[in-house]
Amino acid sequence: MSDLIQAVRAGASRAELLECDLPSRFRAAYTLKAEIGIFHGTTDKDVRRSIHVGEVEMPELAPDEVVVAVMASAVNFNSVWTAIFEPVPTFTFLGRRTGDARWWPRHDLDHHIIGSDASGVVVRTGEAVWNCSVGDRVVIHPGVVDPGDPYSQEDGVMATPLAWGYETNFGGMAEFTVVKANQIIPKPACLTWEEAAANTLCAGTAYRMLVGRHGARMKQGDVVLIWGATGGLGSYAIQFVRNGGGVPVCVVGCSDKAEIIHAMGGEHVIDRSSLGLGDTGLREPASWRVLGRRIRQLTGEDPHIVFEYLGQETFAASVGVARRGGSVVTCGSSTGYRHQYDNRYLWMRIKRIIGSHGANYHEANEVNRLIGLGMVTPTLSMTYPLDQAAEAVRLVQRGHHIGKVGIRCLAPSDGLGVTDMELRERIGEDRLGLFRRAVVPR
Repeated sequence: MSDLIQAVRAGASRAELLECDLPSRFRAAYTLKAEIGIFHGTTDKDVRRSIHVGEVEMPELAPDEVVVAVMASAVNFNSVWTAIFEPVPTFTFLGRRTGDARWWPRHDLDHHIIGSDASGVVVRTGEAVWNCSVGDRVVIHPGVVDPGDPYSQEDGVMATPLAWGYETNFGGMAEFTVVKANQIIPKPACLTWEEAAANTLCAGTAYRMLVGRHGARMKQGDVVLIWGATGGLGSYAIQFVRNGGGVPVCVVGCSDKAEIIHAMGGEHVIDRSSLGLGDTGLREPASWRVLGRRIRQLTGEDPHIVFEYLGQETFAASVGVARRGGSVVTCGSSTGYRHQYDNRYLWMRIKRIIGSHGANYHEANEVNRLIGLGMVTPTLSMTYPLDQAAEAVRLVQRGHHIGKVGIRCLAPSDGLGVTDMELRERIGEDRLGLFRRAVVPR
């Protein structure tokens, strides 16, 4: 263990951290370019075969970057895509950029360090960094934006951001990471390292979809259908809908998951297994009508907004059940990208499909503020040590989880990193630990 790691764990001062040498190598979870074809001809693309944990080289630091000692990270579905090399191998992204001849080639390596969430301590800053200092406790916004792009002045997401740890290298499942200064956000003082690492990507994405001016712009009283309501995105969507005076209608895959929805204050839960949809699932109009009737039984009306990220399996139903003039807001397609839907339900009933992607830096900071106030709480359900990162990603790959799955990187155990215990006590362990106490159906 390096002196710097020991100093970070001990809560050392800025001066003490600067006295420690930055290690030339560190441990990380990564995929290998040489293994791109290992799943050809297989039906179960088990990510435990393609995710490795071992030592990698520390990259050179650009002037606008910082090195963060990662205390904890978390799993997002993009790490599954990275590890199965689909829809395209992420090494394609790492080798694509040609405009930045000085610094981008660092990313184009034979290995790809994964992970798009993290909390930790700043241990080095580039000479052009002004917004943070060594010793700062931070979380990392996953959008990598070029501040020189004119679109970034309007909306960072319009500036074609890269997803850190997915479309860039040096992700969060590691002892150290290198990120742009404009990814750094102060860590909420009331949270542990693993709780703080679980929020930034999913909470920011859900905020933009529902609350921000670029998404569906939910208003008080809106009925919002939330697919995958106990997943990483859905669990934050429930909180934003309830906080904003909306009416969440939460879709889950089994009845066991309804209990945690009720504990979050979600009154209306639909168990998909109780709809009797048969082999065709939600792809036929008859199934949309069954779902629509169930929503109306619960709320008396059709949804104003459908919170959609499952994609191929659910998209036709989402378009079908949204009310006249309603919106389907989508940020992903975890069950497949090729959507088929009946366009008559869209144009004849004046509905909208809104594309949404991640969050911009302002939105990420707004979400972090809400988390720091205790108005939005983490949905972390379990953690794994870095050595077991592949097992954690496999859990998410198979959908055998609820909320977010965390990775302890330099944090030796759960429960560390809180610096405002008074605020934490006001928020309450019942709320902060809700997903940790839940029984996860398998």
